[in-house]
Amino acid sequence: MQEQTDRKRHRSALPAALGVLLLAAASAYTGGRLYYQNHFLPGTEIDRIDVSGLTIEELKGRAEEYFLCVTERRTDGSSLEEEIKGTEISLTYASEEPLKKLLKAQKKWFWFLPQTETHRTEGLISWDEGKLRERVGALAGFQEGFAEAPADAYIAAYTPETGFTIVEERQGNELDREKTEAAVRNAVETLEERLDLEAAGCYRVPQVTSEDENLRALLGQLRSYGDLKITYHFGDNTEILDGDVISSWLRVEDGAVSLDESQVEAFVVLLRKRYDTIFRPRTFMTSYGEEIRIEGGDYGWWMNYPQEIRELTEMIQRRESGERTPVYYQTADRYGGSDYGDTYVEINLTAQHLFLYKDGVLLLESDLVSGSLARGDDTPPGVYGITYKQRNAVLTNEDYRTPVSWWMPFNRNIGLHDAGWRRSFGGSIYRTNGSHGCINLPPSAAEEIYQNVEKGTAVICYELPGTEPETEEDGTPFSK
Repeated sequence: MQEQTDRKRHRSALPAALGVLLLAAASAYTGGRLYYQNHFLPGTEIDRIDVSGLTIEELKGRAEEYFLCVTERRTDGSSLEEEIKGTEISLTYASEEPLKKLLKAQKKWFWFLPQTETHRTEGLISWDEGKLRERVGALAGFQEGFAEAPADAYIAAYTPETGFTIVEERQGNELDREKTEAAVRNAVETLEERLDLEAAGCYRVPQVTSEDENLRALLGQLRSYGDLKITYHFGDNTEILDGDVISSWLRVEDGAVSLDESQVEAFVVLLRKRYDTIFRPRTFMTSYGEEIRIEGGDYGWWMNYPQEIRELTEMIQRRESGERTPVYYQTADRYGGSDYGDTYVEINLTAQHLFLYKDGVLLLESDLVSGSLARGDDTPPGVYGITYKQRNAVLTNEDYRTPVSWWMPFNRNIGLHDAGWRRSFGGSIYRTNGSHGCINLPPSAAEEIYQNVEKGTAVICYELPGTEPETEEDGTPFSK
C-alpha cells in the first residue's frame, strides 16, 4: 500500500519539475533577448573592432578613454613602454546611427546560438592623421641618443692573432618610420590596447647576417690568402710574405677577392733594392792590408724582377705556401757585403800583381801585364765574374789573331789568359807594351788559375797608389 502511495506522489512531482525548468528556461531566454536588444551579440565585429557584449555607450566610452601602450626595445634588449592617448591624435567616435541599425538588425532571437557577425561601416573611428604621424615621430625609437641603427655583419680587417673573421651583425633599435606608423594606425583603428613594435616587425634589420652564404664564401676566399706563408732567404736575412702583408694586397669587389698585382711588383722591387749587389760599390780588404772602395764591374746578385713578379703572383694566386728563391739574371757567391765570397782572383793593376784565393786560402801569386796605357787599352777596375772558361781558344780582333791555352773572360772580351810570347811580366811593361785590355799571365799561372776557378768566380781589379813596383829602364821588374 505504501509503495503505491509513493509512486503516485512521484508521478505527480515530475510535471511540476518540468514546469519549473521550462519556466526557468523561458525566463533565461527572455532575459537574454532583452539583454541583447541593447548589447551586441558575442562574436560581433565592427570595422575590425570586437564589440561583443558592449552597448553603444560602452563602445563610445572605449573610444573616448582610449590609449595605446606601445612596447619598444632598448639597445641592451630591455623594454620601454610609452602611451599614445586617443586625445593626442584627436580620436573621435562617429554617429550612433550605423550602430543602432546594426544593433536592431542582429539576430537576438537566437542569441544563445554561436554567431559570427562582421560588419563594415564608414569611419566608425577617426583620428587626425597628421597628429598620429607627429605622435609616432615622438616615440623614443626615433630619438637621437636612444635609437641605434642596425649594422650589417662584415669581415674584419686581418689580424695576426685571428686572421680574417666575421663581425656579427648588430640589430640596433632604430624604427622604420613607415612600418611603425602603419602598425600604430592599425592598432588604433581596432582600438587595440597594446602594441609590441618588435613583434609587429617595425624595427630596421641588418641586411647581411653572419650566416649569409655570400659573406661566408667571401670569408673563405680571404682566408685562403691569409693562411699563405712564402719565405725568402737572403743569407742571414729572411723575408716572410704572409697574411700580415698579403692581406693588404687584396681587393674585394662584387663578392670576389682579387690580388693587387701592383703591390706584388712593389714588394719584388723592394727585395731587389735590398739584396741586389750588381753595379754597387764594395769595400774590399786587399792583400796589402789596406781596405779600399771599389766601384765598377758587373759582379753581384741581379734579380730578374719582371719574371720574379710573374712567378710570385702566380704562386700567391695558387694559394701556395713554401720556400722561394728569386729568379736571377746572375748570382754571386753569397749574400752580404763580401758577396764575392772566399774564392776569387785579386788583381792589383797598380802593382801589376795577382793573387788567387780559394776558400780563403792563398793558392797563387803572379806578376801580370794588363792593358796598354799608351794605346788607351787600360784594364778597367771593378768587380766582375768569370763569364766562362775555355781551353785552346783563339783571341781575334781587327789587327790580331792569337791562340791561347787557358782562356777565362770576365769583362766582355777582357779576360785572363796565358801569354807565352812574353819574356817577362810585372813592372811597368803595361804602360807602353801592355795588352789590349786582357790580363796576360805566365802559362803556369794561367793554368793553375784555370784549374781552380769556375764560371761566376769573382775577379776583383783595383788600383792602389803606393804599391808601384820598382822597375828596370825597360819597364821590367827590378831585379834584386
